[in-house]
Amino acid sequence: MQTLYVVHCIDTEGPLYESTSETFKRLKVIFNIDIEPSLKNLEKLQRGEIDLGGIEKSVQKVVNPHLLNYLDTWDKIDGMLEEILSQNFRNQFPDSKNNGWIYNWHCLDHVYYNINPRRRDIGFHNIFSHYKEKLSYTNSKKDGLHFHFHPNHPTLKDASICATHWFSSSNHLFEIISRRIIDHSWFPCVNRPGFHVNRPDSHWFLEQYIPFDYANQSIELSKNDKSQFDLAEGRFGDWRQAPTTWEPYHPAHDNHQEIGSCRRWIARCLNIGTRLRLLTKKDIISAFEEAKNGKPVILAFTNHDFRDIREDILNTYNTIKEVSKNFPDVNFEYAEAVDAFRNAMSFDYQPRCELKVNIDQKSSGHLLSISSNQKTFGPQPFFCYKTNTGQYVHDNLDFQKSFRKWTYTFDRQTIELGSVDKIGIGTNTSYGTTTVINIDVKSGDITSKYWNEPNKSI
Repeated sequence: MQTLYVVHCIDTEGPLYESTSETFKRLKVIFNIDIEPSLKNLEKLQRGEIDLGGIEKSVQKVVNPHLLNYLDTWDKIDGMLEEILSQNFRNQFPDSKNNGWIYNWHCLDHVYYNINPRRRDIGFHNIFSHYKEKLSYTNSKKDGLHFHFHPNHPTLKDASICATHWFSSSNHLFEIISRRIIDHSWFPCVNRPGFHVNRPDSHWFLEQYIPFDYANQSIELSKNDKSQFDLAEGRFGDWRQAPTTWEPYHPAHDNHQEIGSCRRWIARCLNIGTRLRLLTKKDIISAFEEAKNGKPVILAFTNHDFRDIREDILNTYNTIKEVSKNFPDVNFEYAEAVDAFRNAMSFDYQPRCELKVNIDQKSSGHLLSISSNQKTFGPQPFFCYKTNTGQYVHDNLDFQKSFRKWTYTFDRQTIELGSVDKIGIGTNTSYGTTTVINIDVKSGDITSKYWNEPNKSI
């Protein structure tokens, strides 16, 4: 009996609002059409009653009432979560082993924006803390808590604008991760790319720290579809050169879309409940066929928490269930994102990294030494500290032995140790187990936290 692992990723971004005028502005950007903003015209577009020169059906997808029914307050999102996180709801959609639905929550921080027309919840940890607490309160131990990041446009600072460069505008990617290490003893192991974008900068960053990436959105249509102008010619989520198989792959160093010899894994992950790169019945059949033929495959799909995802789950489940009847030799099993890679790819078990740290006083400052009993995923852990004035800073380590031993000197050329409040260190193994170390400089207390261990709990 073969197994097809099913992974539901959710780009977890909190409440989202859209006025009628903003909807028509978006239509202008996507389709280059100018229509007077009004509810009457919106309803006509939804019925396909305005001549748009052949793109009426594409526009109808964007203005579908379900897609425009945004959950624009936390109360509305929590109302949905109250039901979908319950065992009663999950168990309405059993997999082949009669287990209930599993979610993977990829939490975003909206930070450093000056313009916010869609009323996103701006602030560090606002979304992460909300879901971390919600998953704990509802005993959702099987769900995954993972990473999602939106790069800022370097000059516009508009929370509704898409960008592609992870390092162009500020240090906020490093600050977000530093804060999660120091404030929550948490470090990412699985990425879902914001705006579906990988580029060389994000590709190389992920290759240093994060072993799993549910990113590939290659579909046959994407190679020639130009009806949505905002995404033409590979703009934003460009996966036109990537494989359309459901088998994860190691990317190439110079092109994340090509199969190569990099460390991390990229899995295909199509959309549900949105306007493009949608998971189809044909895609699901393909996943079952690949599993039947013995390939290590993961059927992954993604949507957003700012829309009611109950309808998406029902539709996706019904199609999976229907297709599965034609593949009696293939079980489909829901999986947390890390577990899916481990099981599908038959990873050999690897113990977690036990990090040994100590600080010694030297004549010119203080020397932090870090060593790992296991090989880390990347050549160095993610190292950061919080100053006494509340700044979160990331820095490189000095390599004593790649993947095993490092040092960092606190002195006048970096920062004096007396000006540091907390030190944080995060790393992963290739197996996907996460280690986080926090050091309270004043007390000398060292604490360790481990994530994604087998039989883990949140």
